[in-house]
This record gives sequence, structure tokens and C-alpha cells, in this order.
Amino acid sequence: MARHFPPDLPPVLFLTDPQRVPDPVAAASRLPSGSGLVYRHFGAADRHQVARALADACARREIALIIAADAVLACEVEADGIHWPEARLTDAKAWRGYFRFQTASAHSVRALNRARRAGMDAALVSTVFASNSPSASAPLGVSRFRNLARQSELPIYALGGVRADNAARISDVGGVAAIEGLL
Repeated sequence: MARHFPPDLPPVLFLTDPQRVPDPVAAASRLPSGSGLVYRHFGAADRHQVARALADACARREIALIIAADAVLACEVEADGIHWPEARLTDAKAWRGYFRFQTASAHSVRALNRARRAGMDAALVSTVFASNSPSASAPLGVSRFRNLARQSELPIYALGGVRADNAARISDVGGVAAIEGLL
């Protein structure tokens, strides 16, 4: 990935999930330096404390901290980036220049184009492989993901079912984003 992925973006992203990652700070301590962590708090009451602890843990390990869908919290903890759901791309425009980078979810070429126009630096495309996530859609598969990567003007990450045994099938055209696959 280092050969084709922009050097200012982490090539590997770990996404938190309240059910599958009950202790995101402990998970951060196991990530390799140079990777990124997307903190998805879904409005948790303790999100400010967890985000501060993650900011400290990520800084110690040289991991980029990305806060999902909460620009105020991202500013509060001086996060490296912010991640936007596809449906909230209009919110992203107001936050240009506040972070080192911004990412967005995308599920189609049209969504990738909207993310580019909104000023995103990269997009997370899902679901690429069969996934245990309760929100996972039918998998795109390797060919469709590779086709999206060729059509996209943005760097893209593969999300959904990405594991050590299948990441090499997409890593020459995109970054890797995972939850269970990195645990």
C-alpha cells in the first residue's frame, strides 16, 4: 500500500464499535504506528473521556486519531481527522481546513464523486467482503472494489470483512479498514 497510497493518509484504519470493541483505548495500544483509528462513539455518554484517552494513546503510538461524525469533539481532542457518514457530507464543508484530513463513507461511484466535491481526502467503501457486522450489506467483491478504485479520484479504503487472509487482494489499489480483521 505504501507504494500507491498517499503518504499523508494512514494506509490502515481501525474502526471502533461499541459492541465489538468495548475498550477502544486497549485496542489502540495494539495498533501499529502509522495506522489510523476511527472512533465511532454513537453518542455514548462517556465519549469525551474516551476520546481524550484515545488522543493520548494514539499520540504515544503515532496513530492518527479520526473522530466519526462529531467535529466539535474532534476539535476538543485535537484529532488528526474526521470521518463523515455518506448522509452527512454537507456538514463536512464547514469543517474544511480544521483537520489534517477528512474521510467519508461511500457505497457507489456517485457517492465517491460527492465525497470528492465535498473536499474529502479519502473514502471508505463498504461492504467489500462478507462481514459479521449487523449493518453490512451484500459484499461488493474484489472486482467491483477494484473497479471503484480505478474510477475514483479519491484514495479509497476497503471496509467490511477485510482480514489478513484477503487484504492482499485489494491492497494494491486501496487502503485497508477493519474492525474484527485487525483485532
